[in-house]
Amino acid sequence: MSYELIAAKREQLGTGASRRLRNAGKLPAVVYGANTEAVSVVLEHNPVYYALKEEGFHTGILSLVIDGEKQPVLLRDYQMHPYKQLVLHMDFQRVNLNEKMHVKVPLHFVGAEVSEAVKLQGAKISHVLNEVDVRALPAQLPAFIEVDLSGIKAGQTVHLSDLKLPEGVEITALMRGGDQAVASASGAAAAE
Repeated sequence: MSYELIAAKREQLGTGASRRLRNAGKLPAVVYGANTEAVSVVLEHNPVYYALKEEGFHTGILSLVIDGEKQPVLLRDYQMHPYKQLVLHMDFQRVNLNEKMHVKVPLHFVGAEVSEAVKLQGAKISHVLNEVDVRALPAQLPAFIEVDLSGIKAGQTVHLSDLKLPEGVEITALMRGGDQAVASASGAAAAE
């Protein structure tokens, strides 16, 4: 799913101006990167607030339209109000579509409930990692990486090297020589 956000350049900067924008249902943000000067922008609050609930919004390439000009960006950071349902500020990074980039991608664990470790051996599945740092071209960035646990047995561990990656996606830790554990099955049968 691709997201398109409509923004306008922000002329008035500072705390007071940002507070006035928020009170009017707007969201201050900044766009930086791609060897271009940072630009302060303003967006409508509610569409962004609801989009933040979608996992793909955090990892995918977003289309930011600033005064009619489209730019591919990545959500880099956002600040929430401590107790109100309010986004205070967002940071977007411009993306060069021809250059590989690093992004943290969530892991989705599937198949644990039908695995031999859980069904027959009474093992408990532990998730060691919830996300992984990947490197890929923006068009090839996955929204998530699926970890299939249906074949795991008690005492076994699934490592980064066991993951099935989409084409063109590399795991940063593997490129540095570290093969971390992703999930493990431990329990009564593992101790026997």
